[in-house]
Amino acid sequence: MRKELTISELDAEFMELVPARETLSFGNTNWAAVYASNSSLALNAASVNASAVSTATQNIQVIQG
Repeated sequence: MRKELTISELDAEFMELVPARETLSFGNTNWAAVYASNSSLALNAASVNASAVSTATQNIQVIQG
């Protein structure tokens, strides 16, 4: 449940600006390591009039620093 703020409570709040993005970064660099893999496997060997079904899975991982 939310409580309504009064004007005096809002006046008591403190705000401070954060430094510029360039100040927060190390050497003004931005990198991301992306690892992606797709895999699927279907086998239909030595069979007549048969079909093979394959379901593919995908995994993507992004690490940003």
